[in-house]
Amino acid sequence: MSTPSTPPPGDRPRPDGTHDAPWAAATAAPSTGTSNVLQPADSLAPAGTAPRPRPSAGRRFARGGWKHLAAIAACVFALFPLVYAFSASLSASGSLLGSNRLFSDITGANYTNLLNDPQNPYLTWFANSLFVSVTTAVGTVLMGAAAAYAFSRFRFGSRKGGLLALLVIQMFPQLLAFVAIFLLLFAISGVYPFMGLNSLLGLIAVYLGGALGANTFLMYGFFNTIPRDLDEAAEIDGASHAQIYWTMILPLVTPILVVVGMLSFIASFSDFLLAQIVLQDPGKYTLAVGLYQFVSVQFGENWGVFTAGAILAAIPVVALFLFLQRYIVSGLTGGAVKG
Repeated sequence: MSTPSTPPPGDRPRPDGTHDAPWAAATAAPSTGTSNVLQPADSLAPAGTAPRPRPSAGRRFARGGWKHLAAIAACVFALFPLVYAFSASLSASGSLLGSNRLFSDITGANYTNLLNDPQNPYLTWFANSLFVSVTTAVGTVLMGAAAAYAFSRFRFGSRKGGLLALLVIQMFPQLLAFVAIFLLLFAISGVYPFMGLNSLLGLIAVYLGGALGANTFLMYGFFNTIPRDLDEAAEIDGASHAQIYWTMILPLVTPILVVVGMLSFIASFSDFLLAQIVLQDPGKYTLAVGLYQFVSVQFGENWGVFTAGAILAAIPVVALFLFLQRYIVSGLTGGAVKG
């Protein structure tokens, strides 16, 4: 016994005897010859409406095209000294005037002489600079963070006076203290030679003392953005001030710690005047002082080797910027929202 077949949905007969088959309309060829492709917006505009004219080149330049030209000019202005120095480091003439034609002659003799000169131990200077800069950066971060946390969280009698004293001290240029620093380190040399003149630890101590004030103010504003409710909640749970400081506050202020450490590293890595005063032994020179020896002798300047050393010395700073760039903006602007 056969079962009557049921017409599929959409193909059921209508009262007038026709069938509703959507698939038939989809497979049937269009009778009018028109295409189902979407038309541009201009063709859908009402009849009699003219298409919107394209902005002229002058209008596009006024709206924002000039920003591209300004960016290109800034890049050229910033990169040209680096390209010129790199060209001079590859030049065989050994002078800057011979490098006016960029990359006219290329040689690696300057880099070979730089790394193999026994009288000018470049690698030793490089290691000294890294030691001084890294130690100064770490010490500056630890000291500045501790001072900023104390001024931000604790309330004591000389709090405002201490902040004002730090601000007033930073108003005097560091150049005025060079004579006093020299005499102080000279007096210390007689008691503690490892902390006096011609010592890397003495130079680090001077850097740490000079960087405390400005960095404390920079961190102080950032510490104030951390709600005190976190401290109070941790104290209720039995946490001490040391636990709150190391496990809660410092992870929250990581951007400003990175920025302060980076600025301290760059300042100590590129410093020349103070390092020239403190260091006297060529074996303890930093890069800035050591590279000066290549161009300090009259009629004996070797600018090719000097620029080769400068190019190699720029690698740590550039690498540090690229590695920490995501912290720079947030760290510099975060402390400005609440004082």
